[in-house]
Amino acid sequence: QVQLVESGGGSVQAGGSLRLSCAAFGDIYSTYCMAWFRQAPGKEREGVAYIDGDGKTTYADSVKGPFTVSRDNAKNTLYLQMNSLKPEDTAMYYCATAYTCSSNIMRWGYWGQGTQVTVSS
Repeated sequence: QVQLVESGGGSVQAGGSLRLSCAAFGDIYSTYCMAWFRQAPGKEREGVAYIDGDGKTTYADSVKGPFTVSRDNAKNTLYLQMNSLKPEDTAMYYCATAYTCSSNIMRWGYWGQGTQVTVSS
């Protein structure tokens, strides 16, 4: 059983920064893939950034450059540094983990409860 707890969301103005954290508890291993997804009102949940057990990262085109995903395996914690935020980045952000990275959202078995990010213009 794995539990994921996100934190760090909030309200910022456009151009600002936020750092999200996701603490993992339970049977999670450093080899697992971890990722950040987001879901805006009326839209489907989408993958934002992925990091596999070897530290390889993948980003959605919309966040390449301003966003950086990282993980601290010793602390079982996933991070998302978000810079140059835009109003279109407003969404509920979720962390997730799975045995392997996949763009198929159905392959992600464990999810956090989400943390809200709101960017005002």
